[in-house]
Amino acid sequence: MPKHSGAAAPSRRALVSHLIRTRIAGDVATTRENNLDHYRELAEGNRYYWFGLDLGDRWSDPGAVLELMAERCGVVPEPGHRVGQDTIDPELTVDGLDRMAVALHKAVENRSRVLLATGHPAGLYAVHHVLAAALRAAGCTLVLPPDHLYADGGEIRHLGSVAMLHRAGGLVHTHSPDPMREILNALERAGEAPPDLVVADHGWAGCAGGRGIDTVGFADCNDPALFVAEAEGKVLVTVPLDDNVPPHFYAPMTAYLLAQAGLPQPA
Repeated sequence: MPKHSGAAAPSRRALVSHLIRTRIAGDVATTRENNLDHYRELAEGNRYYWFGLDLGDRWSDPGAVLELMAERCGVVPEPGHRVGQDTIDPELTVDGLDRMAVALHKAVENRSRVLLATGHPAGLYAVHHVLAAALRAAGCTLVLPPDHLYADGGEIRHLGSVAMLHRAGGLVHTHSPDPMREILNALERAGEAPPDLVVADHGWAGCAGGRGIDTVGFADCNDPALFVAEAEGKVLVTVPLDDNVPPHFYAPMTAYLLAQAGLPQPA
């Protein structure tokens, strides 16, 4: 696909080094204990960890979830590793960005309607709002949530064309699929078509993928649901990364993604 001639993006090698240095990938902050707890909760059917997806009883073995996460995220594969450090393979992160770039490029070619949303307003919003501006500049239509829409005791708002949940005077971290469900239901009530593509994370992405919408997303190593969804074909792409490092650390990664997709770099 064509590369945009705007601001320089890092090479793959330079980006891998950056991901490791900033702990977006490599030795990440999420502990092994936390990862294994979440894999077990998903396997035991705790819907909080399903991100709005219907996983049935297909992933009832925590060992199978660990095996999938080792393959698609790069966590330590040995079941006997129970405590301490866990990892995300930075090469898998960049592979995921490359696959996401293909989906973004296709959206531009088709002048698609795209909805962006995040449950990490203090982290991944830094990625989403740059993607939103680039997609709009390239001719896509950005789908915004209707005003006065509520979920999980908060109001669904948008900033820089990115949907987020607002509660008690601030934008909040949420894993819930309910805000995305409310948006999609509101669009349906208004007689509007669903988005052609959703770019999101957490339950925002899980809900959209579960509704049959083309979805690409980001997920941490303690959030297995979106990796499961990709394995089952319900999500197009899941990019493994630490989803809550200081937001400016994501800038080289975002620049790489834009370049691979042929999208304009921010001014």
